[in-house]
Amino acid sequence: MDVSRIIDLFLYTVPAVITGVIAYYFFREHTKNEAGRRRFLLKKELQVNALPTRLQAYERMALFLERISPSKLLVRVNPLSDNRNEYEALLLQNIEQEFEHNLSQQIYVSDRCWSIIIAAKNATIQLIRRAGLSEKTDSANKLREVILTEMMERTPPSDAALSFIKEELSDLW
Repeated sequence: MDVSRIIDLFLYTVPAVITGVIAYYFFREHTKNEAGRRRFLLKKELQVNALPTRLQAYERMALFLERISPSKLLVRVNPLSDNRNEYEALLLQNIEQEFEHNLSQQIYVSDRCWSIIIAAKNATIQLIRRAGLSEKTDSANKLREVILTEMMERTPPSDAALSFIKEELSDLW
């Protein structure tokens, strides 16, 4: 009688254990899926909230690149005196101030984009310094003339960075 009672107990216990194991796996998968869904919704919400900020950062960096374009920089920043070195320093100071003003935007743009923006800034600075070292430049107005002449012969460094920004923005859509 003990054997038949053990068999009966076994027959009742096995289905209960199987049901418990199935329920455990079902609820485990369900909670995993639910956590994944929550993560997805949170990420989606963060992207929706971050997109305007990212767009604003790209806009500010495009404005920065436009402002440091040599032809526009020379029109905006007039020489205070006829001294070439003072004007060169004024131009470089203006570029650095613009850059420092937009430094925080690097958080919102890609690393590659930020590197290209820095390269454009440095190339513009080098272009101005090279023009300042030229034998033709003996005054601030001559410096402006040499820089503008060089810009007629080639595209400004900021144009390549602007093109990259536009390309990267088109990838966001």
